[in-house]
Amino acid sequence: MAQVLHRNKRRRRAMSEINVVPYIDVMLVLLIIFMATAPLMNLGVEMQLPQSDAKQVEQQKDPIMVELDAKGDMYLTLEGVAELTDLETMAAKVGAIVRRNPEVAVMIGADKRIDYGRVYDAMTTLQNAGVVKVGLISEPKAP
Repeated sequence: MAQVLHRNKRRRRAMSEINVVPYIDVMLVLLIIFMATAPLMNLGVEMQLPQSDAKQVEQQKDPIMVELDAKGDMYLTLEGVAELTDLETMAAKVGAIVRRNPEVAVMIGADKRIDYGRVYDAMTTLQNAGVVKVGLISEPKAP
């Protein structure tokens, strides 16, 4: 009986280690969530570009992209992020960037089903905003 009392009186030492198992579980759940949602993030504008035999132009920086989809909506893509815009807002933003850096490339990509007048309006608006060179985007022709 004396031994039983003696065992109960002995204190346990506190653990000084961090249990990392719950943190690993949370990290794996977040990894799975990000892997599942990453393909769903569509940063570009869906459109069918016309086909061409033109050579690809090499750019040192990401160009400023003005994109017109089949519905006629205009998107301005700066540093990989596309945002819905109109002619006046697009001209103000692109004009400010071109005034700071005149060498920046400005490209227009339009769905082949859109009215050519919308593309022409975008080009003239960019030229009035101070853009000297405006390029058109196309897809290579299928062999």
